[in-house]
Amino acid sequence: MSNSDLQHIAFIMDGNRRWAKQRGLPVVQGHKKGADVLVEIAKAAEQIGIKYLTVYAFSTENWQRSPDEVEHLMNLLRQYLDTGFKELQEHNARILFIGERQMLAADIVAKINKIEQETAQNTAVTLCVALSYGGRQELVAATKKVVQKVQNGEITPEEIDCDLLEQCLYTAELPEPDLMIRTGGEMRISNYLPWQLSYSEFYFSDTLWPDFNKEELIRIIEEYSKRERRYGKS
Repeated sequence: MSNSDLQHIAFIMDGNRRWAKQRGLPVVQGHKKGADVLVEIAKAAEQIGIKYLTVYAFSTENWQRSPDEVEHLMNLLRQYLDTGFKELQEHNARILFIGERQMLAADIVAKINKIEQETAQNTAVTLCVALSYGGRQELVAATKKVVQKVQNGEITPEEIDCDLLEQCLYTAELPEPDLMIRTGGEMRISNYLPWQLSYSEFYFSDTLWPDFNKEELIRIIEEYSKRERRYGKS
């Protein structure tokens, strides 16, 4: 089903809050439904041959939301770290987290570390969760690593190149996304993977994330398969 060169899909899972408000539900119910959809889409991706998914779960800017919403989100995260991701573990999924972990509560960091360790050898699909993540912050962190290498005498400034910077990104062990899908109708990347998405194909869906499903994913992959990727060569 998947195009032969399609290994990695990045998602911006937009629309949880609007989905809840349209139904007169508390915002947290939209986030809960969205979390359930993430699990289903990860399973669907594995079934149709996608090896890597990276999802934008919580940005560094999201910390600026109301304290009540942030607290609900963190509690929901705790719940899914305890139970929701177990289903993916049982499906042989490897689960990684990228972002500013120092901004998260200690118990959440401990749960994240535990899941990463428990799933490290799983091979069906790799789910990379961008949590407390900001693309510009990632580039700053990578730059600091490069500077440290220079200061330590490991490299000279003349040896700094794109490959070296990529090795210092949170996503160093992942291939770059072939396709970025944003749900919810917005058409921007919102500080998400600015380096990694340089040559990715983009697809913007009007569907709110809680309504996104396997059938729409398949339709998008079919549309992607008709595109010619040129990587800036022509």
